[in-house]
Amino acid sequence: MDVRTFLREYTKAIKNDTAAVFAGAGLSCSAGFVDWKELLCELAGDLRLDVHKEEHDLIGIAQYHYNEHQRGKINELIIDEFGRRASITENHKILARLPIKTYWTTNYDNLIETAITEEGKIPDVKTECANLALTKKDRDVVVYKMHGDVNQPQNAVIIRDDYEKYDNTHNLFTTALQGDLVSKTFLFIGFSFSDPNLNYILSRVRNGLEDNQRPHYCFMKRATRDDYENDEDYAYAKIKQEYQIRDLKRFSINTIFVNTYEEITQVLYQIELMYRKTCVFISGSAVKYDPFLENIAQELLHRLSYELVKNDYKIITGFGLGVGTYVINGALEYMHENSINRIDSRIVMRPFPQKASGSKTLPELWEYHRNIMISEAGVAIFVFGNKQNKEDGAVINADGVSKEFEIAKSKGLKLIPIGSTGYKTNELWQLIVDDFDRYYPNESHLKPQFELLGTSTDIDEIIGIVMKIISEIGGS
Repeated sequence: MDVRTFLREYTKAIKNDTAAVFAGAGLSCSAGFVDWKELLCELAGDLRLDVHKEEHDLIGIAQYHYNEHQRGKINELIIDEFGRRASITENHKILARLPIKTYWTTNYDNLIETAITEEGKIPDVKTECANLALTKKDRDVVVYKMHGDVNQPQNAVIIRDDYEKYDNTHNLFTTALQGDLVSKTFLFIGFSFSDPNLNYILSRVRNGLEDNQRPHYCFMKRATRDDYENDEDYAYAKIKQEYQIRDLKRFSINTIFVNTYEEITQVLYQIELMYRKTCVFISGSAVKYDPFLENIAQELLHRLSYELVKNDYKIITGFGLGVGTYVINGALEYMHENSINRIDSRIVMRPFPQKASGSKTLPELWEYHRNIMISEAGVAIFVFGNKQNKEDGAVINADGVSKEFEIAKSKGLKLIPIGSTGYKTNELWQLIVDDFDRYYPNESHLKPQFELLGTSTDIDEIIGIVMKIISEIGGS
């Protein structure tokens, strides 16, 4: 499948809160954990079998070992291999940063929930059917570990008996996954599609929906000549891979080819970038609006916000003095006209605390607050940027706008100061125009638009320029 189409469609699913991830062993291998074949290598040796010759029946190896030696060594292997500390990978980090709320995995390790926790989110981990009836307070993400967890190796699904009894012992997991496959768009990552449980569930969904299944996506490394000892093996692998791709289409799973596993990280980065660019942070404050008349300035803010929401962007605002009210009003007007009742789907309002309490000073609270707000966005628009000096009442540049500019720059946001609104924003606009290639490398075609943002006071022209810039940097 074309990568650009995948990026667009999966980003849309993230925005619509319908995206899910299914993680297989491949996601954890890059962190140093073993795959299935490596896990069972020692067990095969105990049985005097060659794991490479039995790689198409690894479940059988686990069952044979259980038949001969019971479960003790299998449990020890799971603890030894997956209980050790490992650094979470960049892929885990990117996925954790994205606002994806549903994860499924056949892995026993704790990398997914660790990455989610380190991102400041609360995971609700489901390892057995009884967990499904409970809801963790303030959870941000649900992680379904359908084959168990390293901390409960005795319950891990690993031998053929476990798989054959799965629909009885884990029937609620089966039902829950079927429901998610019907209602969510999955990205399968690090998965070989050799798991009989998943194949059974996919078949159930397919039989129920026939040609009406949701689209899903998976990453697959393309078979290359360097992976095989001879031309014959390479030709065979190519043929088999083509059959597998077509077979996955039965379940509406579209294949995204990569030449190396490292390319997956780059694709995930692009997903994150595309999603973040649909979220626009508006920074600014104003006690005076010159060179604009007050009512014209307020109309500019109102209409800019209206157009952003109309074009399916989410606005993030700290409710800046003299700015926030009109930004919110513009967003709400569009939502009211179009009967959109979920306010948080179009605008996130994060007013600044006005008085300190506890151990943190007000500047410390503001710094933390700014970092949280800005990290959710991919584009930052700056307007006006003035405030009243408490000592003499003079109108001065707002240092908070400068701080937000620096934070946004450090987080890689695309920066759009509307220079004609004056004050601090004009200085920021001048910084970008004077060193445009640094802020917008390989996008010199946008410079004439930016130059107009420093001189134009026509609100139609300003809004048109801003929307064009956001669109051309990949925001739509």
